[in-house]
Amino acid sequence: MEILEDNKEKFGIDFLENKKILNEISIVRSKGLKNELAGYITKFIKREIREKEEQLLKESQMEKDEATADEETLPELETTSKDETEEFS
Repeated sequence: MEILEDNKEKFGIDFLENKKILNEISIVRSKGLKNELAGYITKFIKREIREKEEQLLKESQMEKDEATADEETLPELETTSKDETEEFS
């Protein structure tokens, strides 16, 4: 959709605001078509935002899992080191 590609930064998650922006940047004589376009744009923007948030959550969870795995490995190494030290004493 050319309108969305050229003016994406102007649109947001508010349907009524998107309708107003459509009025400013284009001429849509049909009220029904204007509502459909504004609805589509609103859903599209919301979906993009949701997908970005989900991706950030996945990345955050992966980092947290990696940190947890690293922490679980470290105590094992420390225990082994203490045992070896006692054997040599």
